[in-house]
Amino acid sequence: MTDHHVLITGGAGYIGSILTSELLRANYRVTVLDSLLFGGESIVPFLNHPNFHFVKADVTEPRAVRDAVKRDWQKPTSVVHLAAIVGFPACQAVGKQVSWKYNVEATKNAFGQSADLGVERFVFASTYSNYGMSEDGQPVTEETPLNPQSLYAETKIAAEDFLLSQKDSTCSPLLFRFATLYGISPRTRFDLIVNQFVLEAFTKRSLIIYQRGYSRSFVHIRDVVRGVMMGLEAEKEKVRGQVFNLGTDHGNYTKSDIVNLVLKRMPETVVEYKNLTFGGDMRDITVSFEKIKRVLGFETTLDVDDGVREVLFALKTGLIKTRPTIVMETRNLLFNTENLTGSNKKHKTQVIKEKSHDRKFLAEQTCDRDWRSGFSGLVRH
Repeated sequence: MTDHHVLITGGAGYIGSILTSELLRANYRVTVLDSLLFGGESIVPFLNHPNFHFVKADVTEPRAVRDAVKRDWQKPTSVVHLAAIVGFPACQAVGKQVSWKYNVEATKNAFGQSADLGVERFVFASTYSNYGMSEDGQPVTEETPLNPQSLYAETKIAAEDFLLSQKDSTCSPLLFRFATLYGISPRTRFDLIVNQFVLEAFTKRSLIIYQRGYSRSFVHIRDVVRGVMMGLEAEKEKVRGQVFNLGTDHGNYTKSDIVNLVLKRMPETVVEYKNLTFGGDMRDITVSFEKIKRVLGFETTLDVDDGVREVLFALKTGLIKTRPTIVMETRNLLFNTENLTGSNKKHKTQVIKEKSHDRKFLAEQTCDRDWRSGFSGLVRH
């Protein structure tokens, strides 16, 4: 399928690195555009692949997408836009101006360049955080009014609104609202609930749980990649301007359900429940995935127990070598110490001075922070 060329923004990230691998396996040509905020080891194995091309660039740059296209390759047939500042804490860390620039303005910029290049399809990674709290307790669908509880969700909704206004463009937008991801990737994230709980139980033999009855929806990262590929391969008019919740009805769990799956594998773990409420992205919802099953025929192949097992295997065998304090500090701290557009040198210096204190704070506060502050998934998904 080398007549198909997909450009992935944020392609070195948690989702992007697996998507790149699967597209190459399916004989696509793949261009990855990434600023490498978290490094590029996840895409090193592809560097010598004849159908792979990498460009280091920031997605906010005015010509980032246009200039990423290799001159002797055909134009991309599709763009998958994963690059973003992902999650409530990360957006709070950089503030509204920078979050808006990366999550909204960069999306508009990337879409405009894609349309100018003649790209046929623009796939956007959004989030079920957009639904916020379910008012009637019923599963939310793609038609449910959006009720953002965080800056992150506000930026994703604004980007969605723009893309849906472009549904009649020659560049057809397709939007996926991802459930909370879990599972191993070349760029594994441990700030996601399932992965985080396994890490905490494995390294500390204990979990501190807040809001035990809150419901969320979960999906394995490999199933997300399969869903995105189905969207890329679907008939264009079938998905033009469509929004799909990407996950499974079987993936709706309470926090206590997730804890029990962890205890099944590590029964020695001591669990402490605390009745505390935190500000921020306070989602408590179940999600319907009937539409993606009906329209695209999508069904998941893996469940949360599979995810717990594979993350635990990776930790036990040393496939992933890590210390909890390092894992827990990296994401939000990087948003403050790296040279993100909109940050100034004075602020950067101050954060670096406070780094040792922040490391200790993040290590102590991280247990269960996904539930407290609304990490959903995916700079870069």
